[in-house]
Amino acid sequence: MDIKIVDVAAKAGVSPATVSRVLNESSSVTSKTKAKVMKAIEELGYHPNAVAKNLRSQKSMTIGVIVPDINASYFAEVIKGIENVAYARKYKVIICDAENQKEKEAEYLTLLMNRTLDAAILIAPLMSDEEICQISEKGYTLAVVGRYIEHDRIPCIYTDNVKFSKEVVQHLVENGHRDIVFLSGYAEAIDSYERLEGYLKALRDYHIPFRPELIENGNFNEGGGYEAMKRLFDRNLHFTAVFAANDEMALGVYKACAERGIAIPTQLAVVGVDNNRISKYITPTLSTVNQPKYTMGALLVEKLIDQMNENQFHDKRTFKVDSELIVRGSSNFRRE
Repeated sequence: MDIKIVDVAAKAGVSPATVSRVLNESSSVTSKTKAKVMKAIEELGYHPNAVAKNLRSQKSMTIGVIVPDINASYFAEVIKGIENVAYARKYKVIICDAENQKEKEAEYLTLLMNRTLDAAILIAPLMSDEEICQISEKGYTLAVVGRYIEHDRIPCIYTDNVKFSKEVVQHLVENGHRDIVFLSGYAEAIDSYERLEGYLKALRDYHIPFRPELIENGNFNEGGGYEAMKRLFDRNLHFTAVFAANDEMALGVYKACAERGIAIPTQLAVVGVDNNRISKYITPTLSTVNQPKYTMGALLVEKLIDQMNENQFHDKRTFKVDSELIVRGSSNFRRE
C-alpha cells in the first residue's frame, strides 16, 4: 500500500500541511503535535521522500511556471504577474512550454522532484486534479492558475468560466442572435468544457434549441479558429454570431470572414475571451471577456511563496476573481 501524507494526517488528526511542517522540521509545530505525527508515521510505515524532507535546507529559490502554449498572450500576462512578484521576493522564475502535451507537462514536473525547483505553478494544466493532488501529497509544492482544486496545500486562482460564458450568449441573444457558433479550445482543456457548459446553459435559459453542428474545435489558436470557420462556412450552415473561447481563435474568425467577404458585425457578430492587447486595435474592435491576468499571477505566487516560507496561509487558499464582458464593435449591433 502506498502510504501518503494525507493518510498520516488522518491518523494523527492534523492537516497534511502540519505533517509536511513536521517532516521539514519547522519550529512552528508544538512538541505534542510533532509526537502525534511521528507516532502515526511509525505505525503506518510511512517513508517520506528524502528530497521533500530536506526542503528547508535545499532551497533553490527558483519557481517553475508550466504553461500549455507560450505563444498565447493570455499566459504571457499571467507570467508577467508571477515574475514581477517572485523577483521582488528574491525568487527566480523558469518558464516551461508544454506545447499542449500532457507528457511534456509531466516531464517538466521532474524538475520539481529532483529539487531544481522549489515549487511549480501550473497554468491551465492538462493534468487531472487527481494527478496534481498526488504530486502534492508526496510533499512537493504546487499552485494552479485557471482551475479550482480541492486540496489544502495547493493554492489556486480562477475565473468563473460558466458565468461569463452565459453572459456572452446573453449579450448576443439580446442583440437578436439565436444561431450562435461556439469555438472551443483543445479537448483536454477544462476552460473548453466550462465555457461550453456556460454556452449550453444560456441556450437552455433562452429556450434556444441546441445545434451540435455549430460546435467546432479551434485549438485555442488563430490558425485553429481560421480552419474551424472555414469548415463551418463550407457546410453552408446558418449562423449569425460566433462565441470564440479565446481571442486568438477570434482573430482566425476575422481572417476567414475577410476571405469570404462577410462583414463583422452586420453579417456576423464575434465575441472572444481574454481581452488580448490586439483586441482593441483590430477593425472592428473585438468584444471580449476581460480576465485580470496579471493580478491572477501576482496574487497566486505571493500566496505560494508565503506557503513555502511558513507564513500565514491557511486563512485563504483559493481565489475566484471577477471577469468583465467588454462590448466593442464586433458585436455591438442589433440584428432585426
